[in-house]
Amino acid sequence: MLRNKLLIRIITFGIGLFVMAFGVALSVKADLGVSPISCIPYVYSLKIPFTLGQLTIVFNLFLMVLQMAVLRKNYRVLQLIQLPVVFAFGMFIDLAMNMVTFISVSNYAWKVFWCLLSCVILAFGVFLEVKAKITYLPGEGLAMAIAETFKKEFGKAKIGVDSAMVVVGIVSSFLFLNQLLGIREGTVVAAILVGFIAKFYGRKLQFVDAWLSVNEPKEEVEELSKHNVVITISREYGSGGHEIGKRLAKRLGIAFYDKNLIDITAKESGYTADYISKNEQKLAHSLLFELYEQNYAYVSEKQPPLDTLFLVQSKIIREIAAKESCVIVGRCANFVLKDKPKCFNVFVHADKKYRKSRITGNYGIHASVTDHELEKTDRERANYCLHFTGKNWRDAANYNLTVDSSLIDANTIVNTIITAVEKE
Repeated sequence: MLRNKLLIRIITFGIGLFVMAFGVALSVKADLGVSPISCIPYVYSLKIPFTLGQLTIVFNLFLMVLQMAVLRKNYRVLQLIQLPVVFAFGMFIDLAMNMVTFISVSNYAWKVFWCLLSCVILAFGVFLEVKAKITYLPGEGLAMAIAETFKKEFGKAKIGVDSAMVVVGIVSSFLFLNQLLGIREGTVVAAILVGFIAKFYGRKLQFVDAWLSVNEPKEEVEELSKHNVVITISREYGSGGHEIGKRLAKRLGIAFYDKNLIDITAKESGYTADYISKNEQKLAHSLLFELYEQNYAYVSEKQPPLDTLFLVQSKIIREIAAKESCVIVGRCANFVLKDKPKCFNVFVHADKKYRKSRITGNYGIHASVTDHELEKTDRERANYCLHFTGKNWRDAANYNLTVDSSLIDANTIVNTIITAVEKE
């Protein structure tokens, strides 16, 4: 069984490599610029009498040498499995180039069509390669080596590697060809779209995971207790959700979790408490984060730090809810515990004037708080919620009770919540 699964993975990986090579060939035919990983070999193929596939082999061998130089004693012999992959990928590119010789691009519209099609095909190849979990191409290997050695996020390392390839390609083009060739708008489109599309395949073609997976023992998940009462408090910035939650927990004699979740998460995740404090429940620009996150579509070993943070916190929240009755503030706890019986979800909001007054009076902030600051924090929380749960943070339908804290004092809100919970 294991041998059959391994064989299927190897075949899938080989198909993925060929599909990627075919995508590269189509991008060359589109003549709007090739992807970052191919721009250097392509530029040099226009100058010296070697095929694109042959120069791709040479370039990827160079990237393997760079991996060794970066990792040094941490380089693992197992990573040499990239060697046959490099040769196969180069030969597949030359084969694909011969297969697309019939394509003739007559105008810009057709160039755009072939460019976009190349991205779709290249992304499918990336998807298959990653799902096969055999190895990865040296470009991603170099990014992983840099991330591991210099303690950088893989996404940032990959952006750096891709950007360096494009810069070297541009410089080489002007030096040896006296003009810019092979690096155009299509290069940018490929850099942005391929990861996005590969992630889309990952969401829509989940059956591939089951098809390729070995029957591994499933991680035991602690069953959520049906007896524990959990109250989640989601809140607008400055609305007093923390204070209400704390009073509520004290009145009920149950545990209260808010900022103490940061220390628990730090122990579980390995991230520092300072990093977690600065990054949890925050997503400033969802589009920019999507652009950054799509770099992780190229490898299976890594995932974005915010994804790791959310998964660890979600696990902690479920474990707490299974263990004891409690009040939990923020962290999308209402969505994490959506299937838990006796989970009561509250959203606290207030008008801006009241929130500004509370922030300056209770948070030790002496400078005046602007509308922009309130909106910025709320937008970060809403983006975070939408990204990880797909839900609208402000939608009243996601809560059992919503309350305006500027109209009702904290003790009355606590009494209202207790009364509503007892009726559940």
